[in-house]
Amino acid sequence: MKKILITPRSFGKTDKSVFDLIKNAGYEPVMNPYGKILTKEQMIENISDAVGVIVGVDPLDKDVIDAAPYLKAIAKYGVGTDNIDTEYAKEKGIPVSITRGANTNSVADYAFALMLAVARKVTLINDMCHEKNWTKVIGADVYGKTLGILGLGAIGKGVAKRASGFDMKVYAYDIFWDDEYAENNNIEYATPQKIFETCDFISLHLPLTDETRNIINANSLSVMKPNCIIINTARGGLIDEAALVAALKNGTILGAGLDVFNHEPPEDDEIYKLDNLIMGSHCAASSIGASEEMSRMSATNLIEDLKRVS
Repeated sequence: MKKILITPRSFGKTDKSVFDLIKNAGYEPVMNPYGKILTKEQMIENISDAVGVIVGVDPLDKDVIDAAPYLKAIAKYGVGTDNIDTEYAKEKGIPVSITRGANTNSVADYAFALMLAVARKVTLINDMCHEKNWTKVIGADVYGKTLGILGLGAIGKGVAKRASGFDMKVYAYDIFWDDEYAENNNIEYATPQKIFETCDFISLHLPLTDETRNIINANSLSVMKPNCIIINTARGGLIDEAALVAALKNGTILGAGLDVFNHEPPEDDEIYKLDNLIMGSHCAASSIGASEEMSRMSATNLIEDLKRVS
């Protein structure tokens, strides 16, 4: 039976029927054997005899693709394809699909949860209470504050919608600006610089490109308000982590909530010492509903592509 490699750890976790979908199509699903994001070497080792792959954030570059002589189709478990050499896949005639819209609400929920948790120091208070320390901790307000959204795609729009319930003033930036949507939802266009200079909260929802890499850096951090809180549920490469760590340590900004990092887990020990940073393990999309929808959509996409190219 032809093999399909599946790397996302949450694939089919709460709905096993998706494995039957793959088997009934004539393929053998083979799950990630490591219980973590695969390294490039592990990808090369495990993809060598696969005709298809359902991939999360594991590396799928030219070398990995070249190590898979039978590979006919790639299905992204999610929407971001910066870990996939899509141009090389296209050259090889290998289609790449994404699960557009499957995790929008899950990620938007998590981004807003991080905003609340960082502002109100939820994890710090929780840790203190578990040590029977009932000292009062003063947090920052969220209601009525100003939110800047960098990237007003589906997830960015979801965060803006949640912010409306908190009566927040929303500024947003996106290359493909939707005037009608913005006007109907009380969202004002702003340049990244204006967002850096004026917003109490900044939430990142951009793809990682040469233009967006390290959009949060020492210069942008230096003009932010001292009460600013940064949220990133998009891609780790959007932030210069060394600059952010320095800003969090010296009080340039108030705090941050990060679900994504340049390396996961992060390699900088200083990150783990910050009490004004809430960290996530790239799990913003890991809700029951989102993982079930992404599992089914990625499997269906892959099977359809394999039928088409066979």
